[in-house]
Amino acid sequence: MKSSIAKAVLAVACVSLASTVPQLVAKKKNVSADHGPNEQKRAAHALNRLTFGPRPGDMQQVMAMGVDRWIDLQLHPDKIPDPSVEARLAPLRTLHMSSKEIMEEFPDNQMIKQVMSGKRPMPSDPVRRAIYQVQVARLEAKQERKREAARSVEPPPQPTEPSANESAKTAEELAAAAAASPDAQPADNASMTANGSTGEMASNAAATNEMANDNSSPAPEPKMTPEEEAEARRREDRLYADLKVQSLIDLPPDERYKKVLAMTPEEQLAFADTLRGGKGQEFLTGLDPKQREVLLAMNNPQVVVVEELSQAKLYRAIYSERQLEEVMTDFWFNHFNVFIGKGPERLLVTNYEQQVIRPHALGKFEDLLVATAKSPAMLFYLDNWMSVGPNSLQATGGPGPVVRRGPYGRPRMYPRPNPNAHRRQNNGLNENYGRELLELHTLSVNGGYSQRDVTEVAKVFTGWTIDKPADGMSFHYEARMHEPGPKFVLGHHIKPKGEDEGREVLHMLATSPQTAHFISLKLAQRFVSDDPPPALVDRMAKTFQKKKGDIREVLSTLFHSPEFWDDGTYRAKVKTPLEFVVSAVRATGADVQNAIPLVMQLQKMGMPLYAAQPPTGYSMKSDAWVSSSALLNRMNFALALTAGKVRGVSLDSVQLAGGPPAPPDASTALSTMEAKLLASDVSKQTHDSIVAQLESPSKNDSAQPVSKPKQEANRPPDTSTIAGLLLGSPEFQRR
Repeated sequence: MKSSIAKAVLAVACVSLASTVPQLVAKKKNVSADHGPNEQKRAAHALNRLTFGPRPGDMQQVMAMGVDRWIDLQLHPDKIPDPSVEARLAPLRTLHMSSKEIMEEFPDNQMIKQVMSGKRPMPSDPVRRAIYQVQVARLEAKQERKREAARSVEPPPQPTEPSANESAKTAEELAAAAAASPDAQPADNASMTANGSTGEMASNAAATNEMANDNSSPAPEPKMTPEEEAEARRREDRLYADLKVQSLIDLPPDERYKKVLAMTPEEQLAFADTLRGGKGQEFLTGLDPKQREVLLAMNNPQVVVVEELSQAKLYRAIYSERQLEEVMTDFWFNHFNVFIGKGPERLLVTNYEQQVIRPHALGKFEDLLVATAKSPAMLFYLDNWMSVGPNSLQATGGPGPVVRRGPYGRPRMYPRPNPNAHRRQNNGLNENYGRELLELHTLSVNGGYSQRDVTEVAKVFTGWTIDKPADGMSFHYEARMHEPGPKFVLGHHIKPKGEDEGREVLHMLATSPQTAHFISLKLAQRFVSDDPPPALVDRMAKTFQKKKGDIREVLSTLFHSPEFWDDGTYRAKVKTPLEFVVSAVRATGADVQNAIPLVMQLQKMGMPLYAAQPPTGYSMKSDAWVSSSALLNRMNFALALTAGKVRGVSLDSVQLAGGPPAPPDASTALSTMEAKLLASDVSKQTHDSIVAQLESPSKNDSAQPVSKPKQEANRPPDTSTIAGLLLGSPEFQRR
């Protein structure tokens, strides 16, 4: 019955949620006093806005401490111990590595190609060497397949028809050879012509062919093409690897690991491909974090880095006690977005989030702005690392060597092509960072700047580039790439002073009233509503300027404003997919042993972590996330989560409903879970809809009416379905 109810409610709930789209973006009705004391409502509101959603027991803890005191503590995360999340992050080794270490231990294709070509040595460490060997073998196999495919499409050489002279000559040669043969019979006709001999031989050949085609002779097997032979070899290798993996699974973890390292590169390649199948998790069971990383890196080194970073984000969002810090880290990463799928960003984003964004999430905005401007991740993402001034020594071929840099190879110094040449080379000025700095990072699209300002800012930041790529791609100022002379930005005269020109512009932008207003507006949109009151934004902007961009002070102004606590803001913000998934896990108290399935769910919902391609990042507004298909995906996830069908996540719905033992009836279970999951803030429409669906008979039981309480007395309530429907309700979609 559970399956049929879930399907029916899924359809009804999705239609209901889709029909409330206009209501979701409007202000929610006032919450009446019968929902509990005012302090309880304030605690629920604070938890929904300053965290990724309340957990069981959080409401009582905040009310016991006092809402205002709890908010002040969240504004100072350094005072909050966080041992639980630290324990979950400990096995994710890449979080504790520098960009250089990540690059060396988890190479990308560019690094592997350099090892193949001899530009880089193969690592001497046996563990790291195993990762490289497998990637080299995989790349070589891929190249061989391309060559085989190219050979298979080449047309075979076509036989040419012999000319008349050649045919006559061939016939004469054949006749002479036949006459010289010791078994040759004398010709009956001395006047036999060459053509006659050829005809007789042709008849003999035809007879021979006829014998060959006789049914008693076996037909020759068709010859496989080189591509088919290669594919057959690969299938055989995979089969052998599957058998070998199966034979190793029963060994102790350390011995199992050593056996893999002792394999040949070809065997390791087949083994790595086998890990993608169903036996992968079973084989990795019992290995320590480093051993797991090494074996997973044999399959794909870059994926290990991205998956560990994604898991860390979810573990922090779900389990960290420093919830406001996590919310703000996510906010600023989105504001200063970089795309993990561009070039070597997979090697850089871990450092970018942990060393650039997180330490400044509640600090001074100018410090955060400077840190992002100098970050190799931002320099590469917006292409500023290769921006060259039109009149720079690099562009004009001035005195000294020409520096050519790339994100993978060491800088190379080339002599100037012609010491007496004065013509300009291609200037290479890139305006991407200059434009996004003004439009998205500081002033906003309506910030009062012009295209000339964009160009001048781009000139200011020429020379801000990436150095020492082999050591992890650090920031470097290259004077030869910098545009000489004064610049004029927003009416300000920027004197020539090299790298300090960039610092001057960043300071000017960080202290601009337009920046103060824009940042205050975005913070109010995140914590209050999609269209926050202008008076609130103005007060926040004044605090921003007065406190020199202190983010903590601006947030304090926001959290203590009457607009933040207004009834119209209560559950008025629609959750993003990240907020929805994390809040569902937190609300149910689920235990996450493996966060990757949750990462996959976010991809399905259209919000893959670190994968927003445009510099705008992901939208915080409801209209980007509210649609029938999006709500359907959310309802599917909610039902799967509470039914225990999300791999790596365990949840006890009976305990959530107040058990064990199970509640006596569905009504009691529903009431208990409404209080736990939604602080009893459930509309009559939602409550009645769930009750109606729980009481409706399944198709299989259509002849047995189940709406009467007596007939349901012996059937325990379907707690997992009740919990899933509440998580999929319109009330839970909002925070």
